[in-house]
Amino acid sequence: MDNDVRIRTAEIGDAEEIRKIYAPYVEKTAITFEYEVPSLEEFTDRIKKTLQKYPYLVAEKDGEILGYAYTGPFVGRAAYDWAVEVTIYLKENKQKLGLGRRLYHAIEGICKAQNITNLYACIGYPEKEDEYLTLNSVQFHAHMGYHMAGEFHQCGYKFGRWYHMVWMEKIICTHYPEPAPLVHFPDLDAEALRQMGIR
Repeated sequence: MDNDVRIRTAEIGDAEEIRKIYAPYVEKTAITFEYEVPSLEEFTDRIKKTLQKYPYLVAEKDGEILGYAYTGPFVGRAAYDWAVEVTIYLKENKQKLGLGRRLYHAIEGICKAQNITNLYACIGYPEKEDEYLTLNSVQFHAHMGYHMAGEFHQCGYKFGRWYHMVWMEKIICTHYPEPAPLVHFPDLDAEALRQMGIR
C-alpha cells in the first residue's frame, strides 16, 4: 500500500466526502441493506455519535478520502461493552489496494487500547452471487482473521431479492474474569494513537 496514505480520525467536515463513498453501496449493491442514502445531516450526526465513544477513521491521500472504518455498539446493553460491530467502506475504484487491511489494523489497535475483546462484522450473504452482492466481504473478513459466528436466512430484501446475513467474529484480547472497563475513544492517549500510525 502507498506510504503516502495516512490513517486519521474522521472530522465532521469529512461527512460529505464519506457520504459520497457510501452512496454507491446503497444505490447499487446489497452490501448495505439501507434503501436510501442518508442525508448529509443524518450522516454528520452518525459520525458525531460514533466519535463520542468509538473510533471513526479515514484513509486519506493528498487530501482525498479513499475509505473509512468505524466501530459501534454490539447490541447496546451494558454487558456487551467489550464487544463492538466493525464497519468498513472503500471508494469503488480504491479496492484491493491494501486500504482495508490498513484501516482494520488501525481499528484493532484502538479496540485493544479501549479494552475491547470481541469484534463483529454484520455482512450481507448471497445464496448465489449476483450483480448486487458477492462473497468479497466475507472473504476479506476471513482473510483478516474473522470466523463465521451465525447465519440468518433470507432476512434482507433489496432489489427484489432475498439475501441472507451472517455475523463474523474475531477475538482480539483475553477474556479476564474481571475485565478492565471500556475506555472511550476521546479518552485515549494521543501519543499512543500516533504510535499506532493514526494521525
